[in-house]
Amino acid sequence: MPSITPCLWFDTQALEAAEFYTAVFPRSEILSVSHYGEGAQRPADMVLSVEFTLDGKPFVALNGGPEFTFSEAVSMQIHCADQAEVDHYWESLTAQGGEESMCGWLKDRYGFSWQVIPRRLAELLADPDPARARRAMGAMLSMRRILIAELEAAADGVG
Repeated sequence: MPSITPCLWFDTQALEAAEFYTAVFPRSEILSVSHYGEGAQRPADMVLSVEFTLDGKPFVALNGGPEFTFSEAVSMQIHCADQAEVDHYWESLTAQGGEESMCGWLKDRYGFSWQVIPRRLAELLADPDPARARRAMGAMLSMRRILIAELEAAADGVG
């Protein structure tokens, strides 16, 4: 099987972003950094690409230039075990210029979109009781950061 590696296009912040992401996620590290050479379209010795892992999964950050930027059409989902994990990733990724959105979505300081989703949300949305699932969905649609206790209370018809 071929391997698939997401490549994130930056203007000039590839190394900075890789350092930030590897500090946020456990089991993450920068593997290699390459640089533009003489005669390239960017200054010689500028970082060209950074190979890194996030939670053991491979990524590449590329300093490709200002021509392309991130949009919500592509995001990474972080499946969290509990509220403490949700809070850690939410706070870390929105820090220093990140932007909160709705329903567990956010943009980090580089404009890249993330979905910070507790596993409990999927369980509640798949509840065999359609009324419970509908109430959980309604609660989720009103949230920015997903709050598990509020989802459960809504599903149970409390509040």
